[in-house]
Amino acid sequence: MRVVTWDGARLSTTASVEIATPLTGTVLRDAYLETARALTLGLVGFRGNSLVAGPLELLRFGPPKVTRRAVDWTIEGGLLAGRPGGHLRVEAVGGRVEATVTGYTPGLPRFIYPLTQLHVHLLFTRLYLLRLHGREPAPGVPAAPRDRLRAASVDVAFCLTLAGLTGRRRLRRTLAITAAYHVACWSISGRTLGGMVMRHRVVAVDGSRLTPTQSLLRLVLLPVSWIVRRPVHDEVACSEVIEG
Repeated sequence: MRVVTWDGARLSTTASVEIATPLTGTVLRDAYLETARALTLGLVGFRGNSLVAGPLELLRFGPPKVTRRAVDWTIEGGLLAGRPGGHLRVEAVGGRVEATVTGYTPGLPRFIYPLTQLHVHLLFTRLYLLRLHGREPAPGVPAAPRDRLRAASVDVAFCLTLAGLTGRRRLRRTLAITAAYHVACWSISGRTLGGMVMRHRVVAVDGSRLTPTQSLLRLVLLPVSWIVRRPVHDEVACSEVIEG
């Protein structure tokens, strides 16, 4: 579940995910700090109560208020904040973890923010929550590696065919078609043509559909997985390929 609302220049967002076991406020806090570092390969992290990228202070928070099942930060400034004010709160209750931002004023103008930084914020929040959910219980029966390879072969052939039909096959056109095809298929149904042939689909670790930005992140990281021979794209994007 994800909700985005505006009150003048102030933004509020809510996102949540189901969890199998209760989580403490301390765990929620520590996982948030670790997720910022892990998802950016250490380029972004916390120094004190500030989210930083090298020497740049992106967001400055007040000291976290940790309770038995929640953690709450006040937003006090930073490059990404238009002015002090607002809260970031994460709470585990009723079998769910809910992350909310209330009363936050972005530093970017409102007509630019929804097209840029908002997508990064929502993607980070979703991946943070999915990491809290974990990969157990599994969302389905994992697809066999050989079937995934066969599906990928079908998709590559299909994208090359589409690129050829649009005119002279050029690298940029082929890459654009490949990106649009995979992001659309994974976000809408979880199934590409290869997935339909092999009867499997891509889902988030909680069984939900991938968001477009989550799908794009998964696609961008595919070459890394080929190089290291490990499904880094699924590890980072919190996704699974399952049968069905």
